[in-house]
Amino acid sequence: MLGSLPVRVLDDRHRAEVLAILDADPVGNVFVASRVHQAGLDPARLGAQMWGYWHDGRLESLCYAGANLIPVAAGSHAVRAFAERARGQGRRCSSIVGPVAAVRELWDLLEPFWGPPRAIRAIQPVMATSQPSDFPPDPYVRRASMSDFDTLYPACVAMFTEEVGVSPDAGDGGMLYRARVAELIRAGRSFARIEGGRVVFKAEIGAITPYACQVQGVWVNPESRGQGLSEYGMSAVVAMSLRDIAPVVTLYVNDFNTRARAAYHRVGFVEVDEFMSVLF
Repeated sequence: MLGSLPVRVLDDRHRAEVLAILDADPVGNVFVASRVHQAGLDPARLGAQMWGYWHDGRLESLCYAGANLIPVAAGSHAVRAFAERARGQGRRCSSIVGPVAAVRELWDLLEPFWGPPRAIRAIQPVMATSQPSDFPPDPYVRRASMSDFDTLYPACVAMFTEEVGVSPDAGDGGMLYRARVAELIRAGRSFARIEGGRVVFKAEIGAITPYACQVQGVWVNPESRGQGLSEYGMSAVVAMSLRDIAPVVTLYVNDFNTRARAAYHRVGFVEVDEFMSVLF
């Protein structure tokens, strides 16, 4: 019977239990929690399945199974159960991402069936701040508007391509990515410094819960790098986000990106956890 299985697909009947697990780590779980706070657990609204691992009749661990496969509060027994379910349905995600120990074990179990990956980011420090920066905020960074879209979109593509290694315009010609960029602009979650029809700095808030928000897509125009614009720009984003969006601002970054890590430290971010990503 379904009720006896250790892993089940959850629905809105489990929303309170799921949010209790997610909100216990509001920084580490901000992406998954933002989706559940916004859409609930119905797969059609969530755009993913939420798998739950049960132990002794109690919901203990979660795994978000959508475009990303994301284990949450998952010990070894839960990871093995999630890997078995993932193997059974075949790879449907474009990445596995989450806490290092869980993702490493999950990937060890899935690699013989899903490998090779396009890239592995073995250590990605998770950083957070709850205070406005001592670094002066850039007064020219503002919320973008839809009138900025045509100027901003090429910068978004450049950032994505630099970070991920493939263009978001590949496949569907960028239709989904254009819609996402527009969605963030309309929601007031896209920030930019634009001068003379040229993006100098940009960043977005990609996930929001009542407890935290996650910065993504930080980018400085190559012609303007080395001038401290990322620090000034991030200071502005942090100030506006703490004021208007959530009490904690978080992000994660590749460990080898020493320049970005140093910039975030100067702005006031501290490292609180480590993620790992496997990209397909």
